[in-house]
Amino acid sequence: MGVVNVTPDSFSDGGDFAKPAAAAAHARKLAKQGAHIIDIGGESTRPGSAPVSEKRELERVLPVFEALGPKFPALLSIDTSKAGVARACLEAGAGMVNDVTAGRKDPKVLAAAREAGAYLALMHMQGEPRTMQEAPTYADVVVEVAQFLSERAAAALKAGVSRERILVDPGIGFGKTLEHNLQLLRATPELCRLGFPLLVGASRKSLFKGLLGVEDAKARDRPTASLSALLTYLGADVLRVHEVKHNLEAARLGFALRQAGG
Repeated sequence: MGVVNVTPDSFSDGGDFAKPAAAAAHARKLAKQGAHIIDIGGESTRPGSAPVSEKRELERVLPVFEALGPKFPALLSIDTSKAGVARACLEAGAGMVNDVTAGRKDPKVLAAAREAGAYLALMHMQGEPRTMQEAPTYADVVVEVAQFLSERAAAALKAGVSRERILVDPGIGFGKTLEHNLQLLRATPELCRLGFPLLVGASRKSLFKGLLGVEDAKARDRPTASLSALLTYLGADVLRVHEVKHNLEAARLGFALRQAGG
């Protein structure tokens, strides 16, 4: 899953693709490099970020979907927690909704995915982007995240979303300390046993700063690729990344090692 941030303030590439033409061009580049899914978002969810209005979010993302069109070679995903944004982008060619609030902020997102027959990614986040990193606390982060994802998947099923269309995401970096993130990454096989495809988005996250001292987010692509190989070997199904070429190579290596186990 290649990331296209149509925002001025995303943590890793804020402003690089803020104009629809630049965002559409980047989406085409990522698809050409081998991305199977392109995740397009118009609201930053970096730690400390403020929300934007539905109108502003649509002004950012809808022209990108319209420019790419329904015949785009990769599955288009709208990264949003607003049902109105989801519906508009689904009508414009999106086939997936990626909601970092797992349908809690706007429960109508679940219905929007159901009505369109779209894939739905449900992510765990403790708190909200503005405050989520102030003091994240868990008794057992793996147990609590797994329980949350199971409950939100059940809510999606109750709303009529097909089981085979639901993905779950532990939300690396969303209301977690470095140790929480490491515990969740290590628990990839356990999270895979929840019964839904596992999506992991660790690309360029601050955990690489904490572990390796890499300050510049764009300089974290090589360690991200190393992690991609490991996560694929451990069973992850979808990797949300900013750089596709080397992460895809790493994922193929991890998958080959996984398959070699019989």
